[in-house]
Amino acid sequence: MKTKSIFGALCLSVAACIWGGMFVVVKTIVGEIPPIQLVWLRYLIATVVLGLIAWGQHIPWHWDWPNLRLIILAGLIGDTLSIVLQETGTWLASAQLGAVITTATPTAMVLFSWPLLHRQPQRRDWLSLTLATAGVIAIVGVQVTGRHVGLGALCLLLAGLTWALMSVLIQLIDARYSPLQVTLLATLVAVICLTPIVWCQAPVLAHIAWTSPHVWGSLLYLGAVSTALAFLLWNLGLRLLQSRLSGLFFLWQPVTGALLGWWLLAEPLSWGFVLGLGLILASTWVAIRFDH
Repeated sequence: MKTKSIFGALCLSVAACIWGGMFVVVKTIVGEIPPIQLVWLRYLIATVVLGLIAWGQHIPWHWDWPNLRLIILAGLIGDTLSIVLQETGTWLASAQLGAVITTATPTAMVLFSWPLLHRQPQRRDWLSLTLATAGVIAIVGVQVTGRHVGLGALCLLLAGLTWALMSVLIQLIDARYSPLQVTLLATLVAVICLTPIVWCQAPVLAHIAWTSPHVWGSLLYLGAVSTALAFLLWNLGLRLLQSRLSGLFFLWQPVTGALLGWWLLAEPLSWGFVLGLGLILASTWVAIRFDH
């Protein structure tokens, strides 16, 4: 197994684990800051953080229309549309339901990779995806209670599909473009797209409790950690691993969420967690072992 593949798998896993904690943070803050304004604020913070990193590292910059077009599409589809749908869906439904529905992301990545990356799915791909999906369901179960759960589930499903498409588009970008440049430009696209909406709804920002430590702590985590750092790791991991099944690492989110619930909230871990963890580990092993 190539060293860069192992490092790529590690980057994808760390990014997914960071996002596992993000679901909990979004659920607690989205009642105080509406989804669109929340996404705009986290991207604004992420743009500043990524810009400072790029300035400090003096990365080489490349400019050509075919690759910039891919970056703009990734920013529109993934950074903007997918994240707005995800946070709206989490607001309307639940973090648990979101974790289950995101199992559609790896499958969608396999399907999108076929026409766009010319990577035809194999039988072992479907085996790995089946194991992973069963693992997530074993960990979090399926809870569909709530007034707006249907709309929330639809938003979460669309969020997973658009994120999968973005993840495949990222792999089409020329390797000369550093993951840092790609992440920064895609994040900037999201800020530009959302600014007119936020501007038209300016009174919403005035009603945010800006003096609240909870608000600032949540925004800093969502902006600097779960957006700037995690997006950078995800884009780097996609480039290094170069696998149809890269999306499987996305499913470490519910594992992290369950562990954080046990550690921070004293929530018990069931045998379903042990079974689900084993299935996800097995699916990840199949993805790495037989894809090269």
